[in-house]
Amino acid sequence: MSILSERSTCCEDGQATQMAALRAGEIGSVHSWDRSTDADGPGTRLVLRLSGCPLRCQYCHGPDAWLMRDGALHTVDSALARIERDAPVLVAGGGGLTVSGGEPLLQPSFVARVLRGAKEIGVHTVLDTSGYLGRRAGDGLLDDTDLVILDVKSGLPDVYRAVTGRDLAPTLEFARRLADRRTRLWARFVVVPGLTDAWDNVAAVGEHLAALGNVERVEVVAFEQSGREVWHSIGADYRLELTMEPDEELLARVRSQLRASGLAVA
Repeated sequence: MSILSERSTCCEDGQATQMAALRAGEIGSVHSWDRSTDADGPGTRLVLRLSGCPLRCQYCHGPDAWLMRDGALHTVDSALARIERDAPVLVAGGGGLTVSGGEPLLQPSFVARVLRGAKEIGVHTVLDTSGYLGRRAGDGLLDDTDLVILDVKSGLPDVYRAVTGRDLAPTLEFARRLADRRTRLWARFVVVPGLTDAWDNVAAVGEHLAALGNVERVEVVAFEQSGREVWHSIGADYRLELTMEPDEELLARVRSQLRASGLAVA
């Protein structure tokens, strides 16, 4: 065998080993670590943002997290070491760990291991997800999740597909599963003028969430152009270039509609 062939074989073996470790959840593709207060769950949060997402939301503020290959590889142990280091501050601040993305359930085995480790450390856990890959969340993963933040893109199937390029049904199925488990649930809805703000679409969001019985609050989020430069930087086609950010009148109307469904709205 030539030296070139040996190197090629070693490279292929290394890639196969890495893929096996990713599938087993021994390592994960991480986009970034952040700190937040209240926006990503209660209290002071350490936010683990994973790379990779099956959705292509028109208003995504982080399209640089769409591909797993663009993230940095971390072992479960290295992730837990970071969490344990910050645990005293998180607990003192009434917060904990939030696993977000991208879409964290694209890496369910890694997420399950990290959540289990976080609970063993004594840290409150939040899973921030679109719910589209909810079937990948095993019962063990959800047992170690104190709160789910469900990013509800839209209430009508055709609008959901226009926003994300995917179907609404898996998200609704996951939401019903969480309700059956009595899992604590916060919901998030982004108001994008001309895309998600139609009266019937908002009404459908309210109807879906009100039927669950476990939604503690709904956060109405105003679309912002803050992600535009990221789209430009990766050469992606940004379709909301001329979309205006919603004014207070529109946001008030959306909040009023959701409250009329009996939901607590932030």
